[in-house]
Amino acid sequence: MKILSIIAKWLFVLSLPVLLLTAAISTAFNSAWLYRYGFQKYDVGSVTGLADSELEKVAAGLISYFNSGEEHIDVTVMKDGKPFALFNQREVSHLKDVKGLVWLDYRLLLGTLIYTLGYSGVCLFWRKGRYRRRLALGVVEGSGITLAIMLALGLSMLLNFDRLFLQFHLISFANDFWQLDPSRDYLIMLFPQGFWYDAALFCALGTAGMAVVLGGVAWGYLARLRVFQD
Repeated sequence: MKILSIIAKWLFVLSLPVLLLTAAISTAFNSAWLYRYGFQKYDVGSVTGLADSELEKVAAGLISYFNSGEEHIDVTVMKDGKPFALFNQREVSHLKDVKGLVWLDYRLLLGTLIYTLGYSGVCLFWRKGRYRRRLALGVVEGSGITLAIMLALGLSMLLNFDRLFLQFHLISFANDFWQLDPSRDYLIMLFPQGFWYDAALFCALGTAGMAVVLGGVAWGYLARLRVFQD
């Protein structure tokens, strides 16, 4: 029974970094603000020739697609007064692969959320007593691991984001649909590599921020507990 308790606790500790990171990633993919920020920063309107209203339509279409049951995306925009399908077949195929990663993120988020909430509920409302202290310690440890991972990720991004970005694609995709031409493929015009650097930074900082808050609350509880025990 003690071994099972230890396993359950460490599963909680290791689930916390996954939960926080997947939460940040899912937020990024569904953040219209982040899309608009990238469009403005990288002057995407001028690069693509699309009006701001059409770019808003693109962002909404992508968010809707990532959360839908549709296999392929179909976004039609207006350019020079004429409607046209924004993405070609290669881009559509790549976005299908991206959607698979987004849904993998959702599944990991849901799975770790269910486990962490379940474990927390048992510690808080069923076992109580010393299990509350164990829960707080687990949160501090999980938050610490999360911050260490985000620090390593941040250093990797600063030192060589290009290599990190390339390795991510080589590991994540079994095809070369992600190799697009910035002179004619709208997907890469909309989301240049600089955008992905900003998005990765957004996720890393968001994850670290959540870890600091959770770890700080748990640390404060443990400190308060020691004061009363002393």
